[in-house]
Amino acid sequence: MIRVLLAEDMHMVRGALVALLDLEPDIEVVAEVDSGDQIVSMVESHQPDVAVIDIDLPILDGLTAAAKIRSTIPGVRTLMLTSLARPGTLRRALAAGVDGFILKDAPPAKLAAAIRDVAAGRRVVDSQLALAAWDSGECPLTERELEVLRLAANGTDAPDIARALSLSPGTVRNYLTSVVAKLDARNRVDAIRIASEAGWL
Repeated sequence: MIRVLLAEDMHMVRGALVALLDLEPDIEVVAEVDSGDQIVSMVESHQPDVAVIDIDLPILDGLTAAAKIRSTIPGVRTLMLTSLARPGTLRRALAAGVDGFILKDAPPAKLAAAIRDVAAGRRVVDSQLALAAWDSGECPLTERELEVLRLAANGTDAPDIARALSLSPGTVRNYLTSVVAKLDARNRVDAIRIASEAGWL
């Protein structure tokens, strides 16, 4: 029997997933959580074989929780669920050492098969996500440009970004202009959208 912890903040979705997995003869959901900060302690308590984790969880995101599992309880395998096929997110998930990554709208049989594969030690990556990551290429922005854009994405204005990064406001504006040009964006807001969708922020 494959013991599973399920982390999903939407109660109806979590209930549906539990009901579907309970129909599988070799899978048992031993714990459920609705926020990322509960995952590690529940994994320690219930010792599942696989933690199935939604990437967008409150308090602590799924990727951070998966990385904590890997560093503290490495015997537990992790399978990430996402509703958006963002290539940058897949790259971050693989860098965090997750064992599987599939889309939430996959058929129920695909989720059960992914749990079995991950439990057996195989890595599972949804083909749509893999193709999106393959097509997207590398981030063209420097670390400093990303740093400036992250602050801008949080609503921080140029003078405050300058203070936070020990730069002049003119240098911050130059970085933002460079970001807009490199991403072929219409403006700063469009650049933030492009970088977010690619998973670079």
